[in-house]
Amino acid sequence: MGERERTRIINDPSYLVPLLRTFGSRTHKKVFDLLLSNWMTQEELDEEIEAESLSSLINLKKAGLLESKWRVPEPGKSPVKEYHTSYSNVQVNFQSSFEDLSDIIMLAFKPYEEVKDTIESLERMVAEGNNSMSKLTRELNMNASHICAIARRSDRLSVMGQRLKLAEKDEEI
Repeated sequence: MGERERTRIINDPSYLVPLLRTFGSRTHKKVFDLLLSNWMTQEELDEEIEAESLSSLINLKKAGLLESKWRVPEPGKSPVKEYHTSYSNVQVNFQSSFEDLSDIIMLAFKPYEEVKDTIESLERMVAEGNNSMSKLTRELNMNASHICAIARRSDRLSVMGQRLKLAEKDEEI
């Protein structure tokens, strides 16, 4: 295994949502491939893929595949963030019912409009202070894995152990 080769271990099926979204999109996949061997700024990525790369970077971060650092600027210029994928391998280790797994896969691939109400409802609950997984599972009558999958589909929610967190508007990638 080379110096840069690291393995992402997935123990929770909800992590499949951002992964499937990443590798189900040509643009996200192209950004991933570029960052696998290069450190690149968002501007460099935009030029290379001839499109906006921000949603790809957000998705890669949500999948836990993105690392960043500040590029040392030329004299007189401001530092700029550059990105790289943090893992080149994956190991999946979880057990799930087919019902739960199929729900998670469906959630990953459904158009946003079809899951928008569910996502926005969960975002609203978390914004109102209901961020405990045990409380959310009771109130929504869903298992924790399904709630985590919904949160991982949202651009505004993060899963932090047994809690959900609403991302700050100015939170960086």
